Amino acid sequence: MEDIDTLKAEIKKLNAQATQLKMDLHDLSEELPIGWERIPEVAEKTFHAYQKLTIARQKLAAN
Repeated sequence: MEDIDTLKAEIKKLNAQATQLKMDLHDLSEELPIGWERIPEVAEKTFHAYQKLTIARQKLAAN
């Protein structure tokens, strides 16, 4: 079982990363059609960041 404080720190880090990627995706959408080629890349990174964050939050809730 993971240490709760370590898990909370990881969640904080993952949340910051996910939020930044969300903002990157938002900024990209506002600049369209410029940079449209980057949509799949940024969207995939954002998806995986939120997936990791959700898993970490589930682990914390299970403790």
